Amino acid sequence: MGFVHVYTGNGKGKTTAAFGQALRAACAGMNVFIGQFIKGMKYSELDVVKYVHNITVEQFGRDCFIRRNPDKIDIELAQKGFEKVKEFIQNGTYDMVILDELNVAIYYGLIQVSQVLELLEKRNQNVEIIITGRYAPNELLEYADLVTEMREVKHYYTKGIMARKGIEF
Repeated sequence: MGFVHVYTGNGKGKTTAAFGQALRAACAGMNVFIGQFIKGMKYSELDVVKYVHNITVEQFGRDCFIRRNPDKIDIELAQKGFEKVKEFIQNGTYDMVILDELNVAIYYGLIQVSQVLELLEKRNQNVEIIITGRYAPNELLEYADLVTEMREVKHYYTKGIMARKGIEF
């Protein structure tokens, strides 16, 4: 039986934890799909597919992270991606499906929490699902089987250190 995980909070490590779980699952012979919502930039983790052949990664966003009200294209890309992962989650194509930054897509109104909850209700019960991103809605936290909150205690960003390749992206 698959469970629903949510990795949320303001601390660093949500996507990193999800990719770590993907690697663990893939090394155990599971097939993993990672859909990155609101992301379209080049991140180092995208290269995992060169090394681990039973992980697939696809981005459903533009080459910039949303820091403002979303444009129509942001909504279209997110909805198109959601329809794709919906199929995988319902038919069991993959053993694990990771919806990276889906919580942020919900927060910005690209995807409705009601759509997500409906999908989770209709999911193939053998698929393990991981949802990441800040701002996880309470309805999703209540639904999930496992919730981990990343809490920032201290971060070098506050000292002006910018994102570093291989560490933050």
